[in-house]
Amino acid sequence: MPDASTFLTFFIALAVLDITPGPDMMLIVARGVGQGRRIALLTVAGMVLVAGVVQVGLLVLGLASLLKAYPSALIVLQWAGAAYLLYLGGRMIWASFRHHPDGGGLKTKPVSGWTAVREGALNNLTNPKSLLFMFTFLPLFVDPNAGPVWLQLLVLGSIQKLTGIVSLGGVALASGSVGQFLHRWPKLLAWQERFTGLILIGLGVRLLVSGNPVPAPTVR
Repeated sequence: MPDASTFLTFFIALAVLDITPGPDMMLIVARGVGQGRRIALLTVAGMVLVAGVVQVGLLVLGLASLLKAYPSALIVLQWAGAAYLLYLGGRMIWASFRHHPDGGGLKTKPVSGWTAVREGALNNLTNPKSLLFMFTFLPLFVDPNAGPVWLQLLVLGSIQKLTGIVSLGGVALASGSVGQFLHRWPKLLAWQERFTGLILIGLGVRLLVSGNPVPAPTVR
């Protein structure tokens, strides 16, 4: 396995990744404020557990090497992520204009637990920040002389995903608390949904017009 200094550098890089706002964090904030802690935490579960199994599995099977050999494949993944962000942002804005049946104000459309898990998984699977870190940056920490490469990828990939339980889970709990406060003013919830939708659309547009929105850092 990698030595202690390599692990320390890896954890520092992970910390920077986790505190940097991105599509995953924006979706969790929207779900926490608009739907509550439970839906926000289920969204995190989709990002960490469901998407994590898929991503770490692909990493161990050699997708990182494939993307290195065919850089255009990563661009396709980025475009897919951009399309999903545009769709999700547009749907949030559209849903924020839904009225109560009695015409008594605005509300966001309720989200089921399964929908939260599914949206969280899809959002993370198409999140360029997460993909670029896992498939282009994480392999730089692998030392072929320190043991089986597949085992090192499995351990490092699992660590990356599991740290999301702490960082994204904290965001989910905090946004859920804010949501409980804002539920007294339904119109503010609707505007929050619209604001988040605009941010997601902005991220999607930026991803479309930028060839490499999240440059992979270098290890020294």
